[in-house]
Amino acid sequence: MVWFRLVHDVRVHDGEAGVSAALRAAQLGDEHAFRLVYRDIQPRLLRYLRVLVADDAEDVASETWLQIARDLATFRGELDEFRGWATTIARHRALDHLRRQRRRPQTGAPVEELAHLAANYDTAEAALEAIDTDTALDLIATLPPDQAEAIYLRVVIGLDAKTAGQILGKRPGAVRVAVHRGLNRLAARLDEIGAVAVTQPKPPTLRETR
Repeated sequence: MVWFRLVHDVRVHDGEAGVSAALRAAQLGDEHAFRLVYRDIQPRLLRYLRVLVADDAEDVASETWLQIARDLATFRGELDEFRGWATTIARHRALDHLRRQRRRPQTGAPVEELAHLAANYDTAEAALEAIDTDTALDLIATLPPDQAEAIYLRVVIGLDAKTAGQILGKRPGAVRVAVHRGLNRLAARLDEIGAVAVTQPKPPTLRETR
C-alpha cells in the first residue's frame, strides 16, 4: 500500500540508527534527544489513539507522554521494543479514559487462529494509489475496532505480529487474521470509492504530493 510504503520509507531514510541513538541519549536526560524520539512516534500514536478515543486522542497522547517521560529511565530495550512499550502505555491510557467516561471499549468477535494467510493486498494497494493518506487513515477508522486497531499497530506503528498481539492480548495469528479481514473490508470499500471517482476529478496521489 502506498501510504504504508511512505511511512516505511520515512522511517528508514530518516535513520533508524539516529533515532536509536536519540533514545539512549534521552534516557540519560538529553532533552533535544527526547524531542527527536517524540517526533518519531507521536504521529503514529495519535493515529492509533484516534481509533480508540476519536477526538480525545490529543488528551490521551499527552497523558501517555507524561508517563513515558516519567518512566523512560527504567525502560530496557531497543527502538522497536520502545515503540511497543510506548504503544502499550498509550492503549492503557486510552482504556482508562474510556472507563472514566463510563464507556466500554468495543471488541470484535473472537477469530479463529489460522496458521497461514495469503497476503492478497493488491486491490487495496491499487485503490489507495488514488487517494491521500488522511483519507486512507479515515477509512481504516471505519472498520470494526479490533480490525482497525490491529491494522494501525501493524502498519502505522510498525509493530510485528507478536508485539501487537502482546498489546492486544491476542496471539500473533489472531492479529494476522484481524489485519487480513480488515484489509479485505478496506479493499471492498476502496473499490466503491474507485467506482464513484470515475466521474470525479482524480486527487493527487501521495507520490505526487511528496
